[in-house]
Amino acid sequence: MAQVKHVLAFGGAEFAKIGIPGDSGTHIWGVSGLVKRPGLYEIEAGKATFGELLYDLCGGPLDGRTIKAIIPGGSSTKILKVGERFKGKLANGTEFDWALEDIPLDSNSIAACGTGLGTGGTIVIDDSVEMIQALSNLNAFYAHETCGQCTPCREGSLWLSRVSKRITTGGGLETDVPLLLDIANQVAGRTICAHGEAVAWPVQSAVPKFKDEYLESIRKRQKGEEVPTLKLI
Repeated sequence: MAQVKHVLAFGGAEFAKIGIPGDSGTHIWGVSGLVKRPGLYEIEAGKATFGELLYDLCGGPLDGRTIKAIIPGGSSTKILKVGERFKGKLANGTEFDWALEDIPLDSNSIAACGTGLGTGGTIVIDDSVEMIQALSNLNAFYAHETCGQCTPCREGSLWLSRVSKRITTGGGLETDVPLLLDIANQVAGRTICAHGEAVAWPVQSAVPKFKDEYLESIRKRQKGEEVPTLKLI
């Protein structure tokens, strides 16, 4: 709605020159989590990258830490892992091969990397965070938020929360990792509203990318080894 006055003032043709073809205007990125300068950053669509947002504008990770992953557009959008490569072709036929830091900040480029711009609420996760604890927090939130109308969402969100909490409290089994993914796969696409996707997408993206870390977290707890405590700012 904030853009309406500018569209009327500039005229549609002039406003469309802001940003890039197919994604006119600006996006406001609300960056939270483990960076030096979290906050709101308004950027012309497609005219910066995640690397510029995270390291130039937000100051990079806290001292002595490295960024592990980001959730780019709010907690329900699929996670992006530092170190993975994103390859494909944009709608205009342009082929790309990007690291996370190279991804342009426009809706089409982000969608081509398998996630979404969403609300622009970027959550930054660094190497001090145990990923199963982060996922358990998300699962607990979505289990609380479900209205309960659709059985897959009502039951699936609750079981995702129960299983991930079981892992974080020391009762997890290695079979719980594929179980999380199986439950999420039975929720996505089977609900009246998009809350089913919000429940499923964090699990569907995070489990394949952090499977080894989840398994290691389970093994450490089974052995009674110390695990990090989730600390956010």
